[in-house]
Amino acid sequence: MTGGCGFIGSNFIRYILEHYKPTYVTNVDALTYAGNVANLDGVAGEFGERYEFFNADIANADQIDALMTEHQFFAVVNFAAESHVDRSINSPQNFIHTNVIGTSVLLENARRHGVQRFVQISTDEVYGSLGPEGKFTEQSPLEPSSPYSASKAGADLLALAYRTTFAQEVIVTRCSNNYGPYQFPEKLIPLMIIKAMRDEPLPVYGDGLNVRDWIHVEDHCAGVIAALFEGKPGMVYNFGGASEMPNLEVVKLILDRLGKSHSLISFVTDRLGHDRRYAIDSSFAQRELGWKPLHDFREGLEATIDWYLNNQRWWQPLLERTGRY
Repeated sequence: MTGGCGFIGSNFIRYILEHYKPTYVTNVDALTYAGNVANLDGVAGEFGERYEFFNADIANADQIDALMTEHQFFAVVNFAAESHVDRSINSPQNFIHTNVIGTSVLLENARRHGVQRFVQISTDEVYGSLGPEGKFTEQSPLEPSSPYSASKAGADLLALAYRTTFAQEVIVTRCSNNYGPYQFPEKLIPLMIIKAMRDEPLPVYGDGLNVRDWIHVEDHCAGVIAALFEGKPGMVYNFGGASEMPNLEVVKLILDRLGKSHSLISFVTDRLGHDRRYAIDSSFAQRELGWKPLHDFREGLEATIDWYLNNQRWWQPLLERTGRY
């Protein structure tokens, strides 16, 4: 699997090794700014030869070819991605490199080396923005609004084209906003938690009424595993947490949990191309894969806040390394 030192990828590695018995999991990660080997502290010691790390750029064809020559893999699960919308607006080339070229390299090498399954991990952002009603389904048109979501949409189409052209067992999954432990501090929930802990202003884009559907990272991991083993090639599966909430309300819940004043909220100029609302219809995945989200958002958010309170030794070095504070 790729991107295993990132937020969702590291949670996936822990989840599949703890709940299933794969012969081994190879984690391929380039360790860019959001990749953190500390996300997997203890995994090698606990699971021994069932886990290995390979430091490589998925867009480097020679490195990926060498890895797939050395191993016989059942599947590639592609979590690796540049994923921060603001960064994609400032530096779109990085997103094209990893999200499009990297996916292309993985698909081609998987095909040539006889890898049976390829799961492309995507996002609900490829669908664009919703009005006040309705939800995204697997049949919703792709209308990306940022370089990030456009790069993911391009990678999805490329993956599905490999199914049509080469009969490769490709599956695409798209999820709503993830939250949980080990999320990089630039994302909304951990950023607001850390700033609130420090009594710093909490920047909220626009009027704060942009709506997102939140899914706990463990529920997302369970969905990806269901798609990996039970999904039908050529299909797209949407995973959501059925937990729609305006960003402003999420921020207020965080402040309330930490006993902080709402006066810390600071409204800032809205982001370019900021989609107004996302909402995922997961009924197809629930029906076809036997999957459903298990985490209540408010309870999951409280547990996530507690995790950041109790793991400052994990996130403090990230802030110092990136120079964000």
